[in-house]
Amino acid sequence: MDTYAAQAKLEAADTWHGFKQLLPLSIFVGAFGLAFGLAASQQGLTNGTIMLMSATVFAGTSQFAVLDMWGTQIPLVPLIITTFAINARHLLMGATLYPWLRYLTPTKRYGIMLLASDANWAMAMQRFHRGERALGILFGGGLAIWSCWMIGTSIGLYFGSAIQDPVSVGLDMVLGCFLLAMTLGGRKNSRTLIIWCVAACSSMLAYWWLPTNSHVVVGALSGGVLGALWMEKAEVAKS
Repeated sequence: MDTYAAQAKLEAADTWHGFKQLLPLSIFVGAFGLAFGLAASQQGLTNGTIMLMSATVFAGTSQFAVLDMWGTQIPLVPLIITTFAINARHLLMGATLYPWLRYLTPTKRYGIMLLASDANWAMAMQRFHRGERALGILFGGGLAIWSCWMIGTSIGLYFGSAIQDPVSVGLDMVLGCFLLAMTLGGRKNSRTLIIWCVAACSSMLAYWWLPTNSHVVVGALSGGVLGALWMEKAEVAKS
């Protein structure tokens, strides 16, 4: 059986395991949901609009970004461009997960990707590279993060004054430290190091010289393209 196919199974036990694995981190995500609920309500959005945005967009950074554009006249095109730029990394997330997701039905495939975020994607890829089944981490972990994000948003609508500035207590560093730990715990070879360096350098150059949020797209594309080209050459050499 194909290695990818063997790892592309998703059972209820896997989902529950993934939910429990990501739940501790999800609590901190809920704190940001709380901050978003408070900020959005202060911006004048209705409770229904705020909850719908958190439920369907499920992307904290871009949701905070569009709040600065919200008003009686919403600049639709800049709002779309900003949201796309911040979330462009999801294009590469989908590409890296495709070898396993292709064995699922379209309903399951896109249902899982609706819950994909930085944390559960990073942990799932680490498990996949170890030869383990990880769709439960991706789906169950996503459910945990989404649930805490929604709970945090709803609490923020009513009790958000408890944490008006999550940055001041260091909550903004939690997810970044988690992703760094996942990166350091992944594959360690010259290829991976060079790809990360290229992505980091190009992202920093874009941050300094290009429009706001473009560094997300530039860093993701440069690292992703290099990784794809390098992988293709390695496969050709083996064949």
